[in-house]
Amino acid sequence: MGTEGETTAGGGGGAGAQHGGLEGRRALVTGGGSGIGLATALRLAADGARVTVCGRTEAKLAAAAEAIGKVGTGDYVVADVTVAEQVAAAVAAAGGPERRLDILFACAGGSLHMGPLTEADAEAVRGTVELNLIGSFLCVKHGARVMGEGGSIVLMSSGAGHFPHRWLWAYGMAKAGIESLCAYAAEELGSAGIRVNAVQPGIVDDELMAPITTGGALLDDYLAQMPIARLGTVADVAAAVRYLAGPESAWVTGECLAVDGGHHLRRGADYSLLFR
Repeated sequence: MGTEGETTAGGGGGAGAQHGGLEGRRALVTGGGSGIGLATALRLAADGARVTVCGRTEAKLAAAAEAIGKVGTGDYVVADVTVAEQVAAAVAAAGGPERRLDILFACAGGSLHMGPLTEADAEAVRGTVELNLIGSFLCVKHGARVMGEGGSIVLMSSGAGHFPHRWLWAYGMAKAGIESLCAYAAEELGSAGIRVNAVQPGIVDDELMAPITTGGALLDDYLAQMPIARLGTVADVAAAVRYLAGPESAWVTGECLAVDGGHHLRRGADYSLLFR
């Protein structure tokens, strides 16, 4: 698997029919070069926020910033979320001259290991934890420093972080850590007027998940465990992040919102089917 935000945005961001509500706010979206990250950046920009996207691939970021410019205002900065100094620089760039950040969507993540626990490569597991959990922690640490009353942080979890998906345990373990981070940060930062929430996407039809969404036993297994048995879209997740980022959710914090067609009501997908 690759990384969230390192895939194509698909349906154009799903800005929705009615825009507005985020005018004057500054937002940072990590992993914003494509996929869910870009779709969310487009949605935030269309609703009035000035959006900075960051990631590791400049060509994708430049294209993303150009797309954002067609619906609103935005720019980009190259940054690796596992490097504290680069995260701090991305936050500073997004904060602008006012040194103020209003919205942070820590979307960057991915999996470097898939398979049985007893055969796992320790470095791949460490890398998965670094990219997802440590990267999210660094974003919260540096983002919260320049947020004030009304600030909103949204973290990227996954259904795999909430209930077991066979052979996806390293990724799920890291995402479960993000959900714990969400709870701790929400409790600690609430007194400063900063809210912290997370989204738990199910299977989304983007380039990252194409090896699954094009068809096969694993996709069939996913759909069989979903009351609303269809693939999610990047716009589905962007809409959820937009809600958690905006004033509509002013009394919501510490929440992990499933965006998965009800998959969380049943069992996790069996990734061993990819290897059979």
